[in-house]
Amino acid sequence: MSEYKFVYGNKTYHFKDLKDLMAKATPKRSGDILAEVAANNEEERVIAQMRLSEVPLKEFLNTALIPYEQDEITRLIIDEHDKKAFEPISNLSVGEFRNWLLSDNTTTKTLQAVKDGLTPEMVAAVSKIMRNQDLIMVAKKCEVITKFRNTIGLKGHLSTRLQPNHPTDDVMGIAASTLDGLLYGNGDAVIGINPATDNVNQATKLLKLLDEVISKYQIPTQSCILTHVTNTIECIEKGAPVDLVFQSIGGTQETNSSFGFNLATLKEAQEAALSLNRGTVGNNVMYFETGQGSSLSANANFGVDQQTCEVRAYAVARKFSPLLVNTVVGFIGPEYLYDGKEISRAGLEDHFCGKLLGVPMGCDICYTNHAEADQNDMDNLLTLLGVAGINFIMGIPGSDDIMLNYQTTSFHDALYARRVLNLDPAPEFKAWLEKMEIFKSMDGYLLNNNIPPLFANSLSKVIGN
Repeated sequence: MSEYKFVYGNKTYHFKDLKDLMAKATPKRSGDILAEVAANNEEERVIAQMRLSEVPLKEFLNTALIPYEQDEITRLIIDEHDKKAFEPISNLSVGEFRNWLLSDNTTTKTLQAVKDGLTPEMVAAVSKIMRNQDLIMVAKKCEVITKFRNTIGLKGHLSTRLQPNHPTDDVMGIAASTLDGLLYGNGDAVIGINPATDNVNQATKLLKLLDEVISKYQIPTQSCILTHVTNTIECIEKGAPVDLVFQSIGGTQETNSSFGFNLATLKEAQEAALSLNRGTVGNNVMYFETGQGSSLSANANFGVDQQTCEVRAYAVARKFSPLLVNTVVGFIGPEYLYDGKEISRAGLEDHFCGKLLGVPMGCDICYTNHAEADQNDMDNLLTLLGVAGINFIMGIPGSDDIMLNYQTTSFHDALYARRVLNLDPAPEFKAWLEKMEIFKSMDGYLLNNNIPPLFANSLSKVIGN
């Protein structure tokens, strides 16, 4: 890769290659400082952004940040690039691409037409020269719709993952959290459990539990146990009622190898889940989670900045047509995103980049207890992402995950976002909430402080039987 220069006044700035230029242009974050790839100061960062804006988009097709021969994700990005979809923007620079994205002439339909012509590196590059309001405005234009037992991602809608985790996988504890979440209108994206005991037998037990709840109350949603993809494949082979296959993914082959899978594993899992034919309105069967910093924490970033590595993970996601992709934005900790400002910026970047690539993005709006952040920061990011058209967020009792020990968004937070932004749950799920007299038919507010009559038999009783 050739050197990049930029002359400003009497000083010439040197960037050793495109990888270095991308990293130096990235808004400040602790992970890039830790990786020793960040700009040395704000002046160098701005100069790098100015130089990056001049780079032709075509250059990203000829310059691999991670060598083609060494990385299957690079090969995926290059081999499946759609030249015809790229043609309308092929003569633009990164800066011109930004202006094109912000133009009123660039509509939702326009963005959907070019998405397969975009590479993660192009999208990461343009995000680095955009303000927060730019990221929100363009993401708002995007619409990525997916389906399994309901329809997620429609404009004017906000879905939630009901996350009833328990530190001992106690059935009654999970039941209580599930009931609580449903009564607040949560759970249309998925009812998803992070198992405290992660093995095939426990995953199967929890899958059967959630399947019984969903079937008993005819809830138009899907379940997922967030176990390793190979465990889920084994669960399917043993006849467990699997709706969605989960896996955490990264943006380099080495990152994913450290997680214990590759692209072939994901293909096997997708085919196994599709063979069950459990969806009713669609067949998007995969659920992926990502997060800035995962490649660096695995010592697998190849000198690439953490945000670009993150966006490369969306190429993996796009390949397998997932129902849900969730950036767990503040979960890794302050070593990678130091405070509320860095977490908020990263969340807006991830959502923008994923949506532009055609990925159904949600966000776990969260932070660890040793980060310089608090719930007000999360309120801010929740509101910004709601305005930007996020597909889904998390719903957890009291914002506090008692199993994973981090802070995120609550059942009440989802109600707040839906009310102030006039957003609905997934249409099939909303109809169910109205049928069960949980929501009013007019404005979506809660109807009852107690369990509605049509929902009088508690989920704990169902599970207890």
